[in-house]
Amino acid sequence: MSDTRSHPASPDTLAISLTEAIHEHRVLPGMKLSEDEVGDIYGVGRTVVRQALRSLAHDGLVSIERNRGAFVARPSVKEAREVFEARALLEPRMARAAAERTTKEDMALLRAHIADEHAALDAGQHGRALNLSGHFHVEIARIADQATVEGFIRQLVSRSSLVIALYWRRRNAMCESHAHHALLEALSARDGAGAEELMKGHLLDLLSQLDLRDQAWTGVSLREALRP
Repeated sequence: MSDTRSHPASPDTLAISLTEAIHEHRVLPGMKLSEDEVGDIYGVGRTVVRQALRSLAHDGLVSIERNRGAFVARPSVKEAREVFEARALLEPRMARAAAERTTKEDMALLRAHIADEHAALDAGQHGRALNLSGHFHVEIARIADQATVEGFIRQLVSRSSLVIALYWRRRNAMCESHAHHALLEALSARDGAGAEELMKGHLLDLLSQLDLRDQAWTGVSLREALRP
């Protein structure tokens, strides 16, 4: 996580830092985000914190409850299934479109992205690797050059981080590396049909790795989770 404590955070930079902490599973679903505590950790006032939390609520990462405050969103089993089913509907077509439009620059970016993901895994930074894995899917949607659908996929991938934190069977497992490498090869070959089928199978495999039963998690304190 970038250190925002050297200078007071703005609502936008605070929202980015909190989003990263949620995506990397340092802050877990159901954890209370006290305005006073977050403000104390980042050295900002409650107004800044409140604006950042509202931004995260708009993105579906935070739930704001009247008279109780803000909590990291906790998707239900139904919501978890819907998120991955929606991804399985949208992302295969985006993979096909990306294969038809990809450039050498796009391929270089995706290869670097996978290299960063592997480096994070080798360093034991499983939360960062998971975050990078999700962004790999967003990059494919960007290459497809369909901004509206890209926005939907970006939000679904973001909510997937909450689902995985709650329901993933293998706590440290990421998107299987061979699946991303196979997608990379299909994109490089401009094999739209192949990329579509690979993405469809990949997402169905991810769904099969979810243990869709109600889970109870206990985490570290908020201060420990957000420390630089």
